[in-house]
Amino acid sequence: MAILKVARLGHPVLRTKAQPVPVADIKSAPIQQLIDDMFETMHEYQGIGLAAPQVHVGLRIFVAGLRPAPSADEMDDDHEMPLITLVNPEIALVPGATEEAWEGCLSIPDMRGRVPRAASVNVRAYDRHGKRIDISAKGLPARVIQHENDHLDGVLFFDRMPTLATLTYMDEYQRFWAKSDKDEDE
Repeated sequence: MAILKVARLGHPVLRTKAQPVPVADIKSAPIQQLIDDMFETMHEYQGIGLAAPQVHVGLRIFVAGLRPAPSADEMDDDHEMPLITLVNPEIALVPGATEEAWEGCLSIPDMRGRVPRAASVNVRAYDRHGKRIDISAKGLPARVIQHENDHLDGVLFFDRMPTLATLTYMDEYQRFWAKSDKDEDE
């Protein structure tokens, strides 16, 4: 496995729509190596998700999660999101509730902003073994899936912000915003 170079804001790969992976290629050695390397890269940079365009590969693949798990059919636990690989995902936002929360991005280091997202999503995709899967997610897992899927379409988190008023450097977030977020959570 290898730690891959992460594309940063301004690189054209981040604004280019990724191409679908032919289903017959999912189990191939190059795709499997890419997935392994993406997980290693995500963990190295302490991320919770990573899309192939972020590592200079224009394919519709992303990895996400916090821990291994036997199944990821339903994800609603903000602190225990299982590790997932989604290839050629199709995301359906569940109508109704939206939630606004802080997001950051490995491609935009040291920045955060508040982004509104659907509270729940349904996903149809292929897993890393080429098996068709259906996933329902809410809370943090739904947010991460939407964020990573946006990367596959050339969309960055601040494109989703209704205003840039909360766009902040991480140091300023820690100084001025993190404490108030903890108060809201309690």
